[in-house]
Amino acid sequence: MNTDRINFSHVHNFTGYMKRITDWFMTKPPGMKILDMPAGAGLMRDALSKRGHMVTCGDINREKEDYIFVDMNKPLPFPDNEFDAVICLEGIEHVIDPVFLIGEIVRVTRKGGSIIVSLPNITNIYSRLYFLFTGIFYQFNPSATPTVQNNDLVDRGHISPLTYWQLRYLFDYFGAEIKFVDGDRYKKKALMPLYLPLILLGRLISKNILLKGGEKAKPESKEIYSHMFSAPALFSRSLILYMEKTV
Repeated sequence: MNTDRINFSHVHNFTGYMKRITDWFMTKPPGMKILDMPAGAGLMRDALSKRGHMVTCGDINREKEDYIFVDMNKPLPFPDNEFDAVICLEGIEHVIDPVFLIGEIVRVTRKGGSIIVSLPNITNIYSRLYFLFTGIFYQFNPSATPTVQNNDLVDRGHISPLTYWQLRYLFDYFGAEIKFVDGDRYKKKALMPLYLPLILLGRLISKNILLKGGEKAKPESKEIYSHMFSAPALFSRSLILYMEKTV
């Protein structure tokens, strides 16, 4: 492994998605055993610890002495069913193999435990238009992605765009069920007059696809449709998924 090029990035302000998730944990009794990964500057750990939760921080960075070294491209260094909750905020889009990471997140969560993931929302209406005209999802700029070698321990940037539907399918495959969808600040609200007719057209087309499949229609199609066209999915900068491990 090349350790000469260790690099990472994290935010130092308490973001909108952090506040939304912290508020959700305030509805839970204290004493939960939580994995925060990637932990970044430790802001979530500080907020959740003040509310009586026991937070383990995992990251490739050395921001705090008590961080456990975690490379999210590899097996997580924790036993099965170890945590009451796992939070992975703005991290899953940085890994080469997000499918493997999703499996690991579910593995280390106990049955009935919570999994909360936030990531750049490539399915908001602004990102859809951005992709239409550029072929690139918003927040996934190739010119901002560093060129790295296979074994470099480095933040690779935004390299794995994932839609709501992909995340739902993959977490369900490994044994976690989406409970509800949330988001942080809305993106480019000034373009709302342009958005509205496009959203109406998209709802019409999607409803025909999702809800009129006859015998092939999934029983959960109405929920999928509802989530995909919810305000957080359509407008928020970061998509937040709240899940429960079911197996």
